[in-house]
Amino acid sequence: MHEASARPSAAAPAREAETGFRVPYRVFTDPEVYRLEQERIFRGPHWSFVALEAEIPRSGDYKTTRIGDTPVIVMRAADGAVHVTVNRCAHRGALVVRDLRGNRSSLECVYHQWCYAPDGKLVGVPFRKGIKGQGGMPADFDMNRHGLQRLRAERLHGVVFATFDAEAPALADYLGPMVVAQMARIFRRPLRVLGDLRQYVHGNWKLYAENTRDPYHASLLHLFHTTFGTYRSSQKGGVTLDADHRHSLLQASSDSNDAQKDQEIYKYMRSFNAQFRLQDPSLLAGRREFDDGVTLVILSVFPNLIVQQIANTLAVRQIVTHGPGAFELVWTSFGYADDDADMQRIRLKQGNLIGPAGLISMEDGEAVEIVQRAVASDDRQQSFIAMGGGRGGDADHLVTESSIVGFWEYYRKVVGFESVKAN
Repeated sequence: MHEASARPSAAAPAREAETGFRVPYRVFTDPEVYRLEQERIFRGPHWSFVALEAEIPRSGDYKTTRIGDTPVIVMRAADGAVHVTVNRCAHRGALVVRDLRGNRSSLECVYHQWCYAPDGKLVGVPFRKGIKGQGGMPADFDMNRHGLQRLRAERLHGVVFATFDAEAPALADYLGPMVVAQMARIFRRPLRVLGDLRQYVHGNWKLYAENTRDPYHASLLHLFHTTFGTYRSSQKGGVTLDADHRHSLLQASSDSNDAQKDQEIYKYMRSFNAQFRLQDPSLLAGRREFDDGVTLVILSVFPNLIVQQIANTLAVRQIVTHGPGAFELVWTSFGYADDDADMQRIRLKQGNLIGPAGLISMEDGEAVEIVQRAVASDDRQQSFIAMGGGRGGDADHLVTESSIVGFWEYYRKVVGFESVKAN
């Protein structure tokens, strides 16, 4: 073939732009974009999930976590208040707390034993007055000016959020009516924490934010979902966004399954295999516990929280960033404190559906990683998001990517990355 024959004709007419939303791959790989996200999102005027109150029920209980890539401590004080502080000693910048959980009356840095109260106030400095008249801190050293950095913290239905921004709106206003209503639905009774799972993913955190806002992939990627009917794109359901398009709700009902029609819909797709059988059918023999008939909820709260109900599994998933190409996903499963023994067994058994090796969710981490590996080599290219119309907004069906577009519409406003744009 002559080289010229492989080139497009100079006289070829220009194509009209297709309807859809395009996202440059650069946002998944560029260190400068990541730096802006830490500044404008995670340390900006947004509320990030940090804990369930049920994780720190007693005075002195604490949990360490991160907001974006900033380490923080969540601790309950003697008066019941929950404080969130940056996990960084005011002296030389060391981590004050190095374990994930525990109980202490105060927080002491191992390096030089500077000691802090649960609210971050500095209460002790060894050798502050020197020894035998020698050394010590300067005479004008003010303990009140050298505590841990304190964050604003608010609680809603036993869920703890924190923000770095003193001017951020109140938590309920930031979440909006849709999220507040869903939080009231899921966190309607006191909780019992069942356990944690941690998953390190070699991909950009926003790929997972897309994934949880994507009802379109779930019945195609996850064979278990479709084959056993826990979720199918043909089910009754839809997506709802908040007014700013930063939060989204995916709901579906397995009660709307129609086995005959669904086999026809999926007959050419590998994700519906009627030959598969469960060796232990009790895995899905749960209980109906919500009167609205909704059997699947994925509530994505910007920037770092996913609240899930899948059958009788209840969990929060927290996104922790580790640079442009890595994040950690922390799953905390829970039930209600008044669950009877049978319901607790159901929740523990159905826990096999979720998490890094879950029968439903194990493919998501790999999906993120295969995208990251493919886009890293060429940040000049763009994704194309158009299922459902290519615009952000609500949908009363499950064959849509409108909530992903909504996420990017809000992200573009906050990060100011001009190349992220619709046609």
